[in-house]
Amino acid sequence: MNPDTLFTGARILGAGVDLVGDLLVLDGRIADFGPALGRPDGAETVDARDLVLCPGLVDMRAALGEPGFEYRETIESAALAAAAGGITTLAALPDTNPVIDDPALVHLLRTRGEETGSLTILPYGAVTRGCKGEELAEIGLLREAGAIAFTDGGKAVASTRLMRLALSYARGFDARIVQHPEDPSLAAGGCATESEQATRLGLPGIPAAAEAILVARDLRLVQLTGGSIHFAHVSTAEALALIRQAKDRGLAVTCDTAPPYFDLNETAIGNFRTYSKLSPPLRKEADRQAVAAALADGTIDAVASDHQPRDADDKRLPFALASPGGCGLATLLGVTLAQVHNGALALPAAIELLTVRPAALLGTDAGRIAKGAVADLCLFAPDRIWQVTAGALPGKAQNTPFDGRPLEGVVLGTWKRGRRVFG
Repeated sequence: MNPDTLFTGARILGAGVDLVGDLLVLDGRIADFGPALGRPDGAETVDARDLVLCPGLVDMRAALGEPGFEYRETIESAALAAAAGGITTLAALPDTNPVIDDPALVHLLRTRGEETGSLTILPYGAVTRGCKGEELAEIGLLREAGAIAFTDGGKAVASTRLMRLALSYARGFDARIVQHPEDPSLAAGGCATESEQATRLGLPGIPAAAEAILVARDLRLVQLTGGSIHFAHVSTAEALALIRQAKDRGLAVTCDTAPPYFDLNETAIGNFRTYSKLSPPLRKEADRQAVAAALADGTIDAVASDHQPRDADDKRLPFALASPGGCGLATLLGVTLAQVHNGALALPAAIELLTVRPAALLGTDAGRIAKGAVADLCLFAPDRIWQVTAGALPGKAQNTPFDGRPLEGVVLGTWKRGRRVFG
């Protein structure tokens, strides 16, 4: 049995909830919340004065490494890092080895998540067999097995015909296609955003337009098929403008971004700093500002960690040869809160971008503060300062582009179904 818990004096934040008071957890669920609740016999008390209590974060895009890349990350190590970051629900990308294009693997990932006791794993199914972009995976069977949406992870579905078929077929199963929006032919061989900086460093560039070009194509396919699409880690002003216009026209389009794209720009690669080699690459300052503005105006539907674990050998290479990707579980909340501290985003809006809004996109009832809801909770000190240090982060992956970055917002405790799993 999980212990009953009374949180006292917290600022309780959730969709439609913003109050200072107490929250009571009984039998793993939220029994009540409000001012000055009584403490039941035997319940533990957590003094949450001057702290924020919100739903456990819902991360809608993360690579776990397992199966196949356990040297980078395992489900166990990712669960530890997620709990330390306040994350209790995570959508796992399918581009593992083997690829999640078999219903048995969907079941396996869900089961492995339950076995951690701290993390619900919601698996994506692959759009194409082997994530190779050649033929559709068994979308219907994967959906029946519990795949929450369909994506080829860090690879774009390049074939226009195949993307049309995927959108049409997924529509029949009330499923969403999640696209990595980058035209592969324009991005081929590139490793940084095409710019004066890339030229100065002698790095092959990827034009920022590669993102908008694929977004424009796929929006036209959504209009043609009536399907539903979600664009992952959107990073450019041009792509966001297209998505904003499509939403105004009523198309079934949503998008997320990741902390590097509203907190960092291309200068973070510095003198060939491979921890800052990401996919998509870091952009110019004008694009970073556009992403931050799109968080505030609602164009962006969610913030995801875009956790891409790499080991030292993946990154200890010349910049052009190093693997792209940054770990992001432990820094997801802190970097998002930077937008609150600089006045660009209200705290309730930031929490919604990390909880109820991604939960809605994933079709899960996580991410809520409500009577009777499962007590997945995150308690954090919004103004407490810490510094990101590669090598000292929780979990196995340490390849953070935020190495050395001071952040405000420290997770003090995480609860899964009413049981404390961190802090």
